[in-house]
Amino acid sequence: MRMYIAGQWTEAQDTIEVLNPFDGSLVDTVPHAGPKEVDQALESATRGARIMAELPAYERYSILTKTAGLLRENQEDFARLISKESGKALWESRFEVVRAAETVELSAEEAKRIRGETIPLDAASGGQGKFGFTLRVPCGVVVAISPFNFPLNLLCHKVGPALAAGNAVIAKPPSDTPLTALRFTELLLEAGLPPEGI
Repeated sequence: MRMYIAGQWTEAQDTIEVLNPFDGSLVDTVPHAGPKEVDQALESATRGARIMAELPAYERYSILTKTAGLLRENQEDFARLISKESGKALWESRFEVVRAAETVELSAEEAKRIRGETIPLDAASGGQGKFGFTLRVPCGVVVAISPFNFPLNLLCHKVGPALAAGNAVIAKPPSDTPLTALRFTELLLEAGLPPEGI
C-alpha cells in the first residue's frame, strides 16, 4: 500500500513490513517516510490549512458525516483489516469500527457548533457599554499520532475534531498497524475532503 502525501499516493525508498501478530504472516508493505517525506507532508499541510480554514462549517459537517457513513458501509472490511494487522479478535475490531464511525459523526456535529463568544467588559471600571469577543480560528496544522492498539478509533479521535475545527491534518499511524489509517484516508478523500486537508 502507498502513503498519501501532498495530495498524492506515493512510494518511498524504504518500506516497512506489516505482519500479522497472530501468525507472523505478511499482511502488506508500506512506505517508510523519512525526513524528505516529512518535509513534503508539512509543506502540503501548510497549504491545506489555508484551504481548510476557508471551508465553511456545513461543508466540514458534510465531509465528516459522509465519512462516518462510509465507515459503516465498510465496517466488515475495516474490521478484518484491523484484525489482520493488529491481531485483535474480529468481534473487537467490529466494535472499534462502530465506535470510530460514532466518533467521526460526533465530530461532524461539533463542526456546526464551533463559535465565538461575546463578553461584557463592565466588570472593570471604564468597561461600561463595551464588549469583547472571540472568534473561531483554526490552529492550522494538527499532527495526529495514533497508537497501535486502536488504530482506527484513536485516529478518528484526533482527525475528526481537527477537521471539524477547520484544520489540516498530518496523520502519523503506528508502524505496526498503518494500513487502517491509510484506508481511512481513502474514505476521507472519497467523502470530499480537499486533497491537502490530510
